[in-house]
Amino acid sequence: MDQDSSGKQEPSGRWYAGITSYQWLVLVIASAGWVFDVYEGQIFNITRFDMLKEIVGSEDAAKQYGDFFLAIFLLGGTVGGLAAGSLADRFGRRPIMVLTILIYSVFSGLTFFATELWHVAVLRFIVAMGVGGEWAVAASLVAEVFPAKARAQASGIFHASSVIGTWMAAAAGMAVGANWRYGYLVGILPALLILWVRASVREPEQWQAEKKKGAKVKLGSFRDLLLNPRWCGRALLGMSLAAVGLGTFWAVTVAGQGLAREMLVSQGESAESAEQSAKFAYGIVQTAGGGLGLLAFGPLCAWIGRKWTFILIQLVAFLVVPLTCFAPQNYYQLLALLPVFGFFTLGMHAGFAIYFPELFPTHLRATGTSFCFNGGRVLSVLVLLFSNWLKGLKDMDFGFSGAIGGMHADVLLQLKTMDLRVAVTALSVLFLLGAFIVLFLPETKGQELPE
Repeated sequence: MDQDSSGKQEPSGRWYAGITSYQWLVLVIASAGWVFDVYEGQIFNITRFDMLKEIVGSEDAAKQYGDFFLAIFLLGGTVGGLAAGSLADRFGRRPIMVLTILIYSVFSGLTFFATELWHVAVLRFIVAMGVGGEWAVAASLVAEVFPAKARAQASGIFHASSVIGTWMAAAAGMAVGANWRYGYLVGILPALLILWVRASVREPEQWQAEKKKGAKVKLGSFRDLLLNPRWCGRALLGMSLAAVGLGTFWAVTVAGQGLAREMLVSQGESAESAEQSAKFAYGIVQTAGGGLGLLAFGPLCAWIGRKWTFILIQLVAFLVVPLTCFAPQNYYQLLALLPVFGFFTLGMHAGFAIYFPELFPTHLRATGTSFCFNGGRVLSVLVLLFSNWLKGLKDMDFGFSGAIGGMHADVLLQLKTMDLRVAVTALSVLFLLGAFIVLFLPETKGQELPE
């Protein structure tokens, strides 16, 4: 027997010893759903330049609208995620997982027919509703099915499967090139996963026990979550932590593609060639490092605890970002650093699947998990919009006139010279905020799920 930091005895041996075939099956199904979740989000990130350039007819407008539609996606994920989390606690994990997969697969496929900006906005919002909802349900399901000794590793593997979704999106983006519509048509395939979910997944014993209590517990109650002092603080702090992770993902991590594209263009490569090389740099090379970071998070949690793992990863991310932005002098040097960049800026996301379900009781688990992760999307929209403004300063016409004092004009002139590297480095300060937030959350290493 080993002893954890709380003094509780844990079984020794390999974490996967004694895991049943059904538990592995749940992990595979949950991961498959998350793979396609990520595909639906990343296919837009990878093809948005070609999509928006075709729809609005301007490269500058395509850059301008890119982060705007990502913000819509985050908002849709918030709405769908909060609703799905509460519904999963009330009616069960399986039916809500089926519903969310159906939503994101069908409406992703319909993006094939988009010809106007409002088409894109509506479809991305609805796709995000399914994506945000499915994650919270799947994360809760994995946490409930696996024992305490294996929970961190299993949940880490679940979230790390996102790398496969990013690779699929990158491969699809490079395969279709400027013919972006076909990348979204592929997104309808996960609808087939519904048959597997319905045939194989059963409700966790913990949830069935809570359901039998009837009126004695309020399943999926946001009132109970936010007014009960035991759970409210955890929910709000978890939401803030997720906001840092999601905000830095869309503002910092995905900037790896932009860093590669801008470097290649500045060195004389054509825009089309630079775009393809940038997709490879971000979607394949950087994502490989990110996947290793996600896989490493679970074992680190089991070793040093959830809190210290979050703190360590974020502090190193804060140091790695400026190094990646300014050290490389050519594309191949950037390729060498992008896996490290991905490892530390993306790795913390596995912690959300591990940590959030451990903070809440069974009757609020999907609700609380969803509130943290998808509520964090709301706050991350502010980060994304600020990121879009910051990255666009160099293209703004500030209208320098006599009404602006000399000192203010100097400041604005400096802002206009800001490039993507400076903006991304400035945004990496958010990792320090994330490390600070974790200090106020409880350690859950080695503990059973709360009831």
